[in-house]
Amino acid sequence: MAELKRLSESRDLTRIERIGAHSHIRGLGLDSSMEARDASEGMVGQLPARRAAGLILQLIRQGKIAGRAVLLAGQPGTGKTALAMGIAKSLGAETPFASVAASELFSLDLSKTEALTQAFRRAIGVRIKEEAEIIEGEVVEISIDRPLSASGAGGSSAAPSGATAAGKSGRLTLKTTDMETVYELGGKMIEALGKEKVQSGDVIALDKASGKVTKLGRSIGRSRDYDAVGPHTKFVKCPDGELQKRKEVVHCVTLHEIDVINSRTQGFLALFTGDTGEIRAEVREQIDTKVAEWREEGKAEIVPGVLFIDEVHMLDIECFSFLNRALENDMAPILVIATNRGITSIRGTNYRSPHGIPPDFLDRLLIITTQPYTEEEIRKILDIRCDEEDVEMSADAKVLLTKIGVETSLRYAINLITSAALACQRRKGKVVEMEDISRVYQLFLDVKRSTQYLMEYQSQYMFNEVPGEADGDGEDAMQS
Repeated sequence: MAELKRLSESRDLTRIERIGAHSHIRGLGLDSSMEARDASEGMVGQLPARRAAGLILQLIRQGKIAGRAVLLAGQPGTGKTALAMGIAKSLGAETPFASVAASELFSLDLSKTEALTQAFRRAIGVRIKEEAEIIEGEVVEISIDRPLSASGAGGSSAAPSGATAAGKSGRLTLKTTDMETVYELGGKMIEALGKEKVQSGDVIALDKASGKVTKLGRSIGRSRDYDAVGPHTKFVKCPDGELQKRKEVVHCVTLHEIDVINSRTQGFLALFTGDTGEIRAEVREQIDTKVAEWREEGKAEIVPGVLFIDEVHMLDIECFSFLNRALENDMAPILVIATNRGITSIRGTNYRSPHGIPPDFLDRLLIITTQPYTEEEIRKILDIRCDEEDVEMSADAKVLLTKIGVETSLRYAINLITSAALACQRRKGKVVEMEDISRVYQLFLDVKRSTQYLMEYQSQYMFNEVPGEADGDGEDAMQS
């Protein structure tokens, strides 16, 4: 039994964590003067690109760059997606950040323009302000009068819960530092106070419109009523001024969420089902008109967010034409796109252009380029990834892994970290050594060695299309 108990305890303590390719990114790694540090917040190197991203970040926060677009261009594995993630982390939770891969637009049930429209509106926030009348004070006394329940003629002695609540009445005494007032309570208010377990000495807030009761905490003046209190007990000051106040309540939503709520019969529940579907243009026009009215009245504020489109070269000429028009809208978000292509064809046409992007759209972009990492930067990135993946590695093994990253690619070297840790566990070691790196290097091929292997054994593969091979060899292979 003791062994079984120990086993169950060990299972309870087991923690499962998901480690992503960019889970180590915490921000852009900039100091107070917006200068990029060599290695900070998970970012390493790319100093000019990070300084440029820092300026974009400032413009986003000031709301002065709505409807602009930024292109992150560079070779594969040079940190373009990491830059976009750094911008997202630095913006914080209040600024909307939507991310989409360009290839997703061609695999959805929606049309391409509808999918782009929904992505745009997911990246535009609306901060709605409401003024609510509340009563805020410290509870001095709660007295509830419970009437005797009369037995019915049929012998039923228990009244329905609604009737019982309706029959109750009582009084609530609230005070601030300046005044004290007694309020008459009805059945619904008594039920709400009971659900929140309000008692004398609590500081509460009552919403006059909805009757909602919010327990703010325990009054500091009553902190010595009990010798011991629970760990979640919060002590607050007794409110000052008048009991009845007007407070501003702020709700933050995106335009897409408002679209879904107003276009589906189930309302906000459609957000959880995921079945958004096509949204009519008339619905969006009505919502835009209403939001514009709220802005003029000072009830709402537009928060331009960020829309990140990766693999932008996968978009076709129709999508680029739509983006050209969409960026001219007053409520357009900041568009950040990334590509690793050079001069290539524009999808849907026979024309070639830098990055596979039409020249008229390229003219709108602020272009940030990324450079290949140096050997020292690769070593720092591998150190960060070892810490993130909780792998202890010897200095010699890190030197070998850095050399592999320089000769092959950074992504391949990162992929070997966890594989080498598993090889180390198999030999019952605690620190990853050079032999573990060498073992997984032999087991898993990189692109160069895989290509070399294919060139050596290409004749043994089906449908070989490597130039230089005689047509007769292919026919003989098919016959055999």
